[in-house]
Amino acid sequence: MAKIELEELFKAQAELDATIAKNHNISYATTRHRRIMACLVEIGELANATRCFKYWSNKGPDADDVVLAEFADGLHFFLSLGVDIKTSKRSYNLTKHMDNATDQFLEVYHRLDQYRKKQDDKTFIKAFQSFLNLLPLLGYRWKQLREAYYKKLGVNYNRQETNY
Repeated sequence: MAKIELEELFKAQAELDATIAKNHNISYATTRHRRIMACLVEIGELANATRCFKYWSNKGPDADDVVLAEFADGLHFFLSLGVDIKTSKRSYNLTKHMDNATDQFLEVYHRLDQYRKKQDDKTFIKAFQSFLNLLPLLGYRWKQLREAYYKKLGVNYNRQETNY
């Protein structure tokens, strides 16, 4: 599957994080658990937008732009967590790990909880890889997520400028 390079996104996220830290007088250390929680919430919002687990409903997933916006929110927090710990890995290969999106979402939650407990590079890489592996399962390409990330980056800067 596709190989993705993340160096420029990590850099963009570090710059946004610096702006937020300055505006709100915070640091990575003082917000680490809140960023992990935010990441978990965003993953849940992504799962909700895909509706992959809603066995009781015939309604399909939200529109692609909505799903990708939720995916981008999760990506923002994963990148922020990686910047915080100065992760060593800046490129990933997208792979199909699970047979369905529901199981992959559960894997992401599991891996992110392991990261919450250890907060080291090895557990971060496994959690981030499991998140990125949602892309092929949900039928999206890296280019689409990257574009959604940059679109949301602009929104997030605007929010900082308008005292969101």
